[in-house]
Amino acid sequence: MRPHPEDQMVRAGAFSAADRSAVYRAIETRRDVRDQFLPDPLPDDLLRRLLGAAHSAPSVGFMQPWNFIVVRSRDVLAEAHRAFERANAEAAAMFTGKQRDRYRALKLEGILKAPLSICVTCDTTRGGKVILGRTHNPRMDVYSTVCAVQNLWLAARVEGIGVGWVSIFNDADIRSLLGIPPHVEIVAWLCVGYVNELYREPELAVKGWRQRLQLDELIYEDRWQG
Repeated sequence: MRPHPEDQMVRAGAFSAADRSAVYRAIETRRDVRDQFLPDPLPDDLLRRLLGAAHSAPSVGFMQPWNFIVVRSRDVLAEAHRAFERANAEAAAMFTGKQRDRYRALKLEGILKAPLSICVTCDTTRGGKVILGRTHNPRMDVYSTVCAVQNLWLAARVEGIGVGWVSIFNDADIRSLLGIPPHVEIVAWLCVGYVNELYREPELAVKGWRQRLQLDELIYEDRWQG
């Protein structure tokens, strides 16, 4: 007999000061790692914890649309890097002047340096055609999958693991490389591995690409004020 929903409730409340501080520290010091990976392999139990954190993410209609393709093969990683290099050359050509020079100076070697990558996907058909909460915004499944990515990223920070999100590739190249079917959307290619150091601030801010906006300028009350 299934327990009554009210019997599944637990007491809510704030975390202890130490736990609260740890959560905010993970959020504030999380970084997108591009070049600082160490080659050391990740223990299977640690990887499982990271994937478990991702799988604990909220999802629209509890559809849990994500899958995680763990890529360790050096041949597959090398081919993914070649796909990245082709797209990266296309991206560089879109910038001009000093911005193009800054772009080319960025070290984006995570695919080859990290011991593994995780391709996070979104199965848009999981749960059927009509999904609670997705009836009027069909992109909610992708937004849910991004929550899984963020969960994994924060858990990785707690474990001393670096994560780099590679978004510079042509979808068809990765889809073909990993055999991803048409109804499954590629959401993130994540390079994952140990790191000894992280930037104090986001790398793009440190290297002068763009600075963090002031929070007060982004908060409106009751309606759009821009």
